[in-house]
Amino acid sequence: MSEFLAELIGTMILIIFGGGVVGGVVLKKSKAEGAGWVVITIGWGLAVALGVYAVGNFSGAHLNPAVTLGFASIGEFPWADVPLYITAQLIGAMIGAAIVFFNYLPHWKATEDQGAKLGVFATDPAIRSPFSNLISEMVGTFALLMGLLFIGANEFTEGLNPIIVGALIIAIGMSLGGATGYAINPARDLGPRIAHALLPIPGKGGSDWGYSWIPVVGPILGGVYGAVFYNAMFLGNFNALFWIMSALVAVLFIGAANAELKKGRSTANKVEQKIV
Repeated sequence: MSEFLAELIGTMILIIFGGGVVGGVVLKKSKAEGAGWVVITIGWGLAVALGVYAVGNFSGAHLNPAVTLGFASIGEFPWADVPLYITAQLIGAMIGAAIVFFNYLPHWKATEDQGAKLGVFATDPAIRSPFSNLISEMVGTFALLMGLLFIGANEFTEGLNPIIVGALIIAIGMSLGGATGYAINPARDLGPRIAHALLPIPGKGGSDWGYSWIPVVGPILGGVYGAVFYNAMFLGNFNALFWIMSALVAVLFIGAANAELKKGRSTANKVEQKIV
């Protein structure tokens, strides 16, 4: 199997199980309807583990542009292969999303909530606040890359690594995913979002393209920073990219905090005016 086909199939498997568990939980008249966030996070963790088991021996099973770019940024993956991997991941995610659509064919019409239908394919924030949503995706993907590098630095019984990676995804989802639905993977969000826009889903509504840049840019920034941070702090490689990314992350964090504080002050002023 070629590396291109491996990344395509692995990402397809990831979305079939990941998007599939969301569909089961949120679509009407599904036997899993209402099963909740814990089921979704476990489903996504197992989805990643199965994708890694499927193609890890062929391509390393990145299944995520943020992982590919993060590894490339610290010399663990050749830059020349980055476009090939990302293209395969995006196509695989679109195919996986289409399969989820066919799996739940009768349930789209039975579900009136357009947001729920989109949620089977793509993420959306619990509270829409672009700066803060960007930070949440960065933090989640930072944790992902750090975790992957931690795991890679340890020795496990042969064949156990994918399960540990799946557990990492569950931990990220349960601990950090409540803010944005934790895309932590540009292909996982963008590919299915494109599929949502193209597929004939009854009463689907818009694909929320105004938000779509956040689960792409956030994971890329967080993934690259997670990799260079690990490379610097654990291996002593304090290069220019580490300092540039550190400065950028600090600016984004401060900007997000200021934006939320301004919103808080504005809300407080409105409440005071109403009281007066």
